[in-house]
Amino acid sequence: MTFGDILRLGVSSIPNPQQGLRAVFSLGLGRAEAWQALILMVVVSTLLGEATAALLPVSASIAGPLLATPLLAFVVQLCLLVVAVFAIFWIGRAMGGTGAFEDAVLTVAWLQFILVMLQLAQIAALVVFPPVAAWLGILGIGLFFWLVTHFTAALHGFTQPGKVFLMVVVSMLGIAFGLSIILSLIGVSAPGA
Repeated sequence: MTFGDILRLGVSSIPNPQQGLRAVFSLGLGRAEAWQALILMVVVSTLLGEATAALLPVSASIAGPLLATPLLAFVVQLCLLVVAVFAIFWIGRAMGGTGAFEDAVLTVAWLQFILVMLQLAQIAALVVFPPVAAWLGILGIGLFFWLVTHFTAALHGFTQPGKVFLMVVVSMLGIAFGLSIILSLIGVSAPGA
């Protein structure tokens, strides 16, 4: 596949996420390639985050100490995506899904690729017409839930996206609650807390 083919597949995955993800699975990438794709997407996203910060500086107190440097931002984002891989795989399996682990890695990498495309559009909007960038950010939240719901359904063979969406929301709340407890037990707190 050429880079143009990948971009077209990314765009076509937005209106039809399950078909797009199945096309990605059909490429026959192994576990190592899936992890490489995921790490590459984190690198690109981190660089784009730095570009956005250069265009629209955010104070360190707002961004938080974990996002103050590109390396820390990379590590935090990679850790969150690894948690997402295991959550999508294990929770989906617990709910009767049939997806393979390497496909879960590829699913999160593909999700991140599409979000990186949106990130590029936001940067372009910041340069050309800044109010559109805010709307793209709001659109991005909806797009994330749309994609993660349908990608999880495609990965595990689920047929009811509504139930998958509910499972995604409950799982995210549970993981966030669990992580907040773990972080508070080891002494990490939110800035200003």
